[in-house]
Amino acid sequence: MHELLNHLNNIHRPRLLIQAARIGAATYQRDLHLRRLFPSGRVPVNAEALQRLIEMEQDMNETRQSNDATYCAADHVDLLIALMGEARLMRALYAQPAPAPQPVRVKPNGSV
Repeated sequence: MHELLNHLNNIHRPRLLIQAARIGAATYQRDLHLRRLFPSGRVPVNAEALQRLIEMEQDMNETRQSNDATYCAADHVDLLIALMGEARLMRALYAQPAPAPQPVRVKPNGSV
């Protein structure tokens, strides 16, 4: 999990792509974005989604760098929005403190 988030901290993309994705990530809607990116009908769980999005983004970035005519900046931004949104969800999930243990209640006869 942490290696996925560390990987995201180390990727470098053009400033305009990142700025556009940050704006879009502010209104990220998991079901809407992931259904568009994973049309199979099954939305993957957070860690799996993040891993697959990283792989998809790496492929798209290679297409961008190779000046391939099939590259679409709007699709790249959409993918980066989902990537940022999933990363935020994962960070929030793991930043929550563990629930406090419940006290053990002892009945008057000494049983638990």
